[in-house]
Amino acid sequence: MLNMIILLSSYLIGSIPFAWVIGKSFYSTDIRGYGSGNLGATNSFRILGKTAGTMVAFADLLKGFIACVLPMALHTNVSPALCGLLAIIGHAFPVFAGFKGGKAVATSAGVFLFLAPLGIFIACMVFLISLLFSKYVSLSSILGSISILIYSFLFEGRLILALSSFICLFVIILHRENIKRIWKGMEAKVGRTF
Repeated sequence: MLNMIILLSSYLIGSIPFAWVIGKSFYSTDIRGYGSGNLGATNSFRILGKTAGTMVAFADLLKGFIACVLPMALHTNVSPALCGLLAIIGHAFPVFAGFKGGKAVATSAGVFLFLAPLGIFIACMVFLISLLFSKYVSLSSILGSISILIYSFLFEGRLILALSSFICLFVIILHRENIKRIWKGMEAKVGRTF
């Protein structure tokens, strides 16, 4: 019973729409009606500004990290990786926001901050370097997820590799419209929107 509660809690933690909470509480703005409409850090940066975007990114990252800590804190044998996966799914398909959430990049980073700290450090470096040169958050997010997959293939076991494979594919699928816009030269760049 406790294991089921932990798994459900992991999904519910992931489902907390911090972009909506922060937008409504501090800016009287529902960001679902602006920009990309996504409940994530990038749209928060674009619509609400750097302070709100940073708050949302940090809160979304914490969701993934806390979900992984949960089974250990309660001394159960539930896999932290499974709890992290449920938090990621919760972020992308939140029950508290009509199953329309964000693209799970920050929440995935929180999961890997717990499971593979060195891997997420490398992914963050890849993200920042890509962002510096391309100015595309979406492309940088995709490259970051690919770098986690490569790191996991080289240095982690099968469970982390399976999770990173799922996350990489998940992030790419959630960014499919961004990929089309990049290909057409229509994707918004950081300097133009932040």
